[in-house]
Amino acid sequence: MKRNSRNLYLLLLSGIVLFNSACAQQPPFTGKAYVQEERSVEQATVLLNNENKVVPLQSLETTKVASIRFSNLYATAFDSLLNKYTRVPSFNGNDYMGVKSLDMLAMDTKFYKTLVVQVNDVDLTNPQIVSFISTNQKMKNMVIAYWGNGSSLAKLNDITAPIIWSARVTPVSALYVAQVVFGGQPITQLLTKTFTPKYKAGSGFITAKIRLAYTVPEDAGINADNLKAIDDIAREAISERATPGCVVLVAKDGKVIFNKAYGFHTYDNLQPDKITDIFDVASMTKVSATTMEVMQLFDQGKLNLDSTAGTYLSSTRKTNKADLTVREILEHQAGLIPDIQTFGKIKPADHMADSSAAYPTKVNNRYFLRKGYFEDVMWPDVLRSPVKTRGQYVYSDVGLIMTQQIVETLTATPLNVAVQKDFYTPLGMQTAGFLPLYRFPLDRIIPTENDQTDRHDLLDGYVHDPTAALMGGVAGHAGLFATANDIAILYQMMLSRGLYGGVQYIKPETVDLFTAKQSAVSRRGIGFDRWDPIADRHYPSKLASDQTYGHTGYTGTCIWVDPKYNLVYVFLSNRVNPTVGSKLGSLNIRPRIQDAIYEAIQKGM
Repeated sequence: MKRNSRNLYLLLLSGIVLFNSACAQQPPFTGKAYVQEERSVEQATVLLNNENKVVPLQSLETTKVASIRFSNLYATAFDSLLNKYTRVPSFNGNDYMGVKSLDMLAMDTKFYKTLVVQVNDVDLTNPQIVSFISTNQKMKNMVIAYWGNGSSLAKLNDITAPIIWSARVTPVSALYVAQVVFGGQPITQLLTKTFTPKYKAGSGFITAKIRLAYTVPEDAGINADNLKAIDDIAREAISERATPGCVVLVAKDGKVIFNKAYGFHTYDNLQPDKITDIFDVASMTKVSATTMEVMQLFDQGKLNLDSTAGTYLSSTRKTNKADLTVREILEHQAGLIPDIQTFGKIKPADHMADSSAAYPTKVNNRYFLRKGYFEDVMWPDVLRSPVKTRGQYVYSDVGLIMTQQIVETLTATPLNVAVQKDFYTPLGMQTAGFLPLYRFPLDRIIPTENDQTDRHDLLDGYVHDPTAALMGGVAGHAGLFATANDIAILYQMMLSRGLYGGVQYIKPETVDLFTAKQSAVSRRGIGFDRWDPIADRHYPSKLASDQTYGHTGYTGTCIWVDPKYNLVYVFLSNRVNPTVGSKLGSLNIRPRIQDAIYEAIQKGM
């Protein structure tokens, strides 16, 4: 993302719109003024030619989208917001007006199923642009984003592709229309006057909001100034060396109203944190990957919570794990030990500095584990591990490793592949997944510990958790990496009781079941951590409601969903860099930021 575009969103979502140099002469919209302009834009925006319900765009897992701009002043903002929903490369149509031609633009976009074409009244006086739209709509899904006074609708009379027309030409209009494309904002208006026999008064299509919106705090009834306490707490965390940096995201009422990065990747202060950075979310993997798959299998009738490990895993049937139920395991009440031995058990012959057919499992740089190590050593260790205090709460990674094996057996698919296919890709989560170095450059990934004991390297792009590392980076309890925006998408789906983007990923009653308090001996749900009824603990924060659910991560992360306040709170950090520290916890950084959010909600406007 370009620097000006990134700044736009950092400041926009804190309540200030910063325009790039191309539109610096325009007055910025902030706070209530932004909301007022957004309402005006909503009243001035209509959707035409949407008989086939192309808008909002669906099926993000199969729809490759590209954006084409010509002379739209606010194209950078428009394109950047499109990229909140899925990856949308941008093409400058003006580059094809000289030596090249728009025929070459068609060639360069041939691998994209959907083209979003930005035009204004000036663009539509150019017959080449109108011809490009007319020709390519026959071969592609196309969405026309048109800003102008409406007179140019006559030039689009023969166009059958959906047209999103806004009569307001402002930065806010650019942001609004981009969200309409993906259903982050609705279309509520019909044409009020007739422009052609086709585009006549009363015509148009209404759409619903089906995905996250991106706006200012005032749009959710919160004064942006009241969220400045987040800045103070985050900066305290960095100055006290509780973490080199962090990202905070707040979504209220289905709207991302705050998303800000603080500090740097490491304490050398060379690379600032960005809201697009990818973090190792550690034990958030338990709910964000494994439990998601469990809920879907439960919905499909393939998994019964009261069936035993022996039902699904033949290797457990002659062990003390045979009669442990899935429900007990996910509630951390199966009597399992917290973890198994990891690097301390590795023998010299178990690993090499270079990969080969005999040593295929990459643990990190210059560390490759022998083939079959998990099956030969780690899984037998799980099976031989004691069952000690069944019926009591003992937090256990071993249980989620077992759950991973159940999920992979029932889906016949590795966990990382299954959750990518079932959730992350169709939801539009562009970075979430395991093994990030296979997909992203190193400078986008936040480093964790400088491990001088076992791996003798800075862990950057490789999972911090040692058990997950020896499992090749894919484990039921750890290994997931993601941006804050991706986490927000996943948990907005949960907050909407399994519904997002018009797709029901999990049944509402299943979401309710798994996130509700289940046990008389702990606060836990099924897989999910929850609000603690012991008041003195103030967990996850002193102001959270008793409906709150989510999870924390050892690397310094958390996700909390509070249905009472229609709230999603994401905090991502790397408090384990360069070595594991406790200050993030002792300073109560995560709960204090969460409290600051509730206090801002309570103060209102």
